[in-house]
Amino acid sequence: MGMIIVLLVLITITVAIIMIRNNIVRHHNASIRAWSDVATYERQKIKVLDDLAPLVEQYSSFEKGTLEKVTELRQNILNLNLNTSDVSQLQRVESLSKELMRNLNVVVENYPELKANELYLKMMSEIEEQNDNVSAAITIFNRNVELFNNHIQIFPNNIINTATLGKKKLRPFRDNQASQSFDYRPNF
Repeated sequence: MGMIIVLLVLITITVAIIMIRNNIVRHHNASIRAWSDVATYERQKIKVLDDLAPLVEQYSSFEKGTLEKVTELRQNILNLNLNTSDVSQLQRVESLSKELMRNLNVVVENYPELKANELYLKMMSEIEEQNDNVSAAITIFNRNVELFNNHIQIFPNNIINTATLGKKKLRPFRDNQASQSFDYRPNF
């Protein structure tokens, strides 16, 4: 009878360890998928940027800086690594995207006839939509990172992770530019 109880306890512990390990893998894979979604939405901007470049060039032959920003943003999006969550590269892409939007608004102010161009307005709307998609994907990525990090840090999951998988804490995306404009700083 005592042997059966010991055997049942060992089986229960083994099943618990397997379930915890599988949950760690599940949360890690969800974070990877969320990162891929961020990169996918960033890359969808390329299609719009490719169409926007000749239009901006047509209206602003001496607005060379705007065209250079379109090209730089496109190249940075292409350089995003789908296999690793390079948050610093994503921060660079988001910064360039915001800068491009500011430049495009300046171009519109300098060329009022551009406001009437339906194609330009459609492209600006598409870029805004892509930026919204990226923002939503980043939010989902950060939530998945938080779940994963919590899952590998709580007891006994941390022991099982160290012993079986050795997964490291993931870094969430932070918009440093936006957080610098806040007066409030939480004391984490």
